[in-house]
Amino acid sequence: MSTPNSHRDLKVWQIGVDLTETFYRLTATWPKHEQYGLVNQIRRAAVSVPANIAEGAGRRTTGEFRHFVGVARGSLAELETLLLVAHRLGYVDRPTYESVAADLFELGRMATGLLRSLGDTPSSS
Repeated sequence: MSTPNSHRDLKVWQIGVDLTETFYRLTATWPKHEQYGLVNQIRRAAVSVPANIAEGAGRRTTGEFRHFVGVARGSLAELETLLLVAHRLGYVDRPTYESVAADLFELGRMATGLLRSLGDTPSSS
């Protein structure tokens, strides 16, 4: 059972873990020659999202928390790019691409909301 105000209580962390699982399952059938390339990079970026949110939540200051949520947002942008590359290479079909891209967008929206709740207003650029 998680304690109140734990990173486990954050919906953005929970969905980040779910999305990480999605990416691990999605990449499991990709060509072996991508194992140390695109597969590894996608998996590292995916796990970075909830890991950075958890690390930030465990830090002492709100400023540190904001920093790690910002890093998680960067990993989401990286994932969006890697997913597009995978789609263009034919590893991800259009319906899957569109669904996962929508999930990434929603998670990014939630991370931005978390930043705002922590007193930060990220730019839209």
